[in-house]
Amino acid sequence: MVSSNTTAQDRARSDASVPRYSTRIATVINSALYRHTLGAAVESRIGRVILLAGVPLIWLIMLHVGPIYQMLKISLLSHYPVQPGMESHFTLDNYAIFFRESLYFTPLIKSFIFATAATAVTLIVVYPVAYYVAKVVKPQGRSRALLLLLVPFWAGELIRTFSVIMLLANRGAVNVLLREVGLIDRPIPMLYTSFSLGFGLVYLICLYMLLPLYSAIEKIPSPLLDAAADLGAGPFTRFRRIILPLSRDGIVSGCCLVFLTCIGVFATPMLLGGPTTVLFPETISGFFHGASDKWPVGAAFALIMLVTALAAAAIFMRLVGGRKKRAI
Repeated sequence: MVSSNTTAQDRARSDASVPRYSTRIATVINSALYRHTLGAAVESRIGRVILLAGVPLIWLIMLHVGPIYQMLKISLLSHYPVQPGMESHFTLDNYAIFFRESLYFTPLIKSFIFATAATAVTLIVVYPVAYYVAKVVKPQGRSRALLLLLVPFWAGELIRTFSVIMLLANRGAVNVLLREVGLIDRPIPMLYTSFSLGFGLVYLICLYMLLPLYSAIEKIPSPLLDAAADLGAGPFTRFRRIILPLSRDGIVSGCCLVFLTCIGVFATPMLLGGPTTVLFPETISGFFHGASDKWPVGAAFALIMLVTALAAAAIFMRLVGGRKKRAI
């Protein structure tokens, strides 16, 4: 009698552990097609790994590796698109044009200078904001504070760029305010200059710096700062010895994201920059949209910019990030 009760209890327990599905889902799961395809893959360890890694791999190959490979292939062709009756062959002359013509060095160097300056300014401006939200604002209000900071970024890049134009124009908000206060008699030409381009870049990309910094600063234990204050460390000492080193990962991540975004930005320099602020992406676009249709040269220049930008980011990560010490 006891054994029968025990068997019934074990059966009830095993039935409770089996997930119950609705009628339609159960029909699909119990079908032979599911058992021999997706069901067999789920039951296998290798199949689960393939299913979990398949979607990210397809995403990376189709949307990242694929376009770069196609760009590399085009950069090695003598003609593209190939017209009827025209033959195209592989060549390295498209890359040689960049190193042979010195006039292309100036836009590339200028792009690196603007990207580096914008990254540094963004770090200086955003770091106090990230610290305030992560440590000063109460935990229950941090989500609201972040939401308020993210609201302007719900608009598109072009809308935010035109808002900068309306802000810095001769009859924009800044000049009108300065004139009403009595500080100026005539408008200050701020638009279509290096200042307007830098201001627009910092405004457009500060989100990429804010989130990594906030994530890194929030993880710093508050009792550690309190203990340092109790031991006599002032605000600057606490920042230099505790906050800054512990937020280094956020600084490295944010700076790399901002730099790589700035180096390849295209629409903002065309709308906010002037004739003296021609950056390398604009030079590249000229090969694709010009009358000559030199797509292979443009593809080669794009790969040169990609490789140099990634190399600069890797050097920065190596110098600033360094190697993490193992805990003893």
